[in-house]
Amino acid sequence: MRRFAETNRSKAGFSLVELVIVVVIIGIIAAIAIPRVTRGARAAGEAALRANLSILRAAIELYASEHGGNHPAALPDGLGNTAGSSKAFENQLLKYTDARGNVADKKDATHIYGPYLRKGIPPLPVGKNKGANTVSVANNGPVSAVDDGTGWVYNSDSGEIIANADDLDESGTKTYDEY
Repeated sequence: MRRFAETNRSKAGFSLVELVIVVVIIGIIAAIAIPRVTRGARAAGEAALRANLSILRAAIELYASEHGGNHPAALPDGLGNTAGSSKAFENQLLKYTDARGNVADKKDATHIYGPYLRKGIPPLPVGKNKGANTVSVANNGPVSAVDDGTGWVYNSDSGEIIANADDLDESGTKTYDEY
């Protein structure tokens, strides 16, 4: 009986060699998995950027088709925000509008268009301005990234909108503002 109790006690733990082997295996698995997770997160951000740009561009084009070819912020919003302002852009996409782009909070006999975005301006999912959902409005020439902390850059004359991020994408061949 005594011999049986001593045998069980000596086999109760792991040896140092067994513990070292387990730690090494966990380290190898972590070295393989961590870079894959990081690449997956960057790819998800790029996919979200493409989706957000698609939503914004579709909303801008629908607005223009219903307002005689005028893009959001090409005309004042009727609430004191001038043409070419970021506030006019947001109001005209997020609220009801009439044919001239004048804004109202509720749909009525004259404000029959919109809203074109139900959940607000989407946040920028990548780059140094990640999370910003504000818009910088430019009114002439091609749009390019600006250093003002906004999420998007928009031209009210052409209707072009880009991500306000000149960081390189995952492939390293183009910047996010080229999407």
